[in-house]
Amino acid sequence: MIGKVDSQGRALIDIEVRQAPNAKSTTVTAWIDTAFDGHLVFPRSLIEDLCLDSLVKTEAILADGARVSLDTFVCYVDWFGKQIPLQVIANDGKFPLLGTGLLEKRVLHIDYGAKTLTLE
Repeated sequence: MIGKVDSQGRALIDIEVRQAPNAKSTTVTAWIDTAFDGHLVFPRSLIEDLCLDSLVKTEAILADGARVSLDTFVCYVDWFGKQIPLQVIANDGKFPLLGTGLLEKRVLHIDYGAKTLTLE
C-alpha cells in the first residue's frame, strides 16, 4: 500500500471500509497513530455517515493513565486482499486513526523528507 506524508507531517494512508460485507466500499484516509495499539478510531460523524452498527462499550486506558469507557462499532476493511471485520472506536476528533493493531506483521516505511509512505 502506498500513502503519503502531508504538509503537517501526518502519515496518511487510504483504506477501503464497508458497513457490511456486501455493502459498497468507501475510501477513508487514516492517520497512522503508532501510539494507539488498537485497529481504528473514527470520528462520530464518519461513523454516522457510514451507518456502522454499534457494538458494546469498551474500557481503555489513555496516555495520561485515565480509564475511560468508549463506544465501539463494527466495519469491514479491505486489507491486503482480505475483507476483515474490525472494531472501530468512536471519538470526537477530526481524523480517522489507524493503530498498530493493523500494522502487526507488516513493514511500515515513512520517509518524511520525501513525504512518502509504504506499507507492505
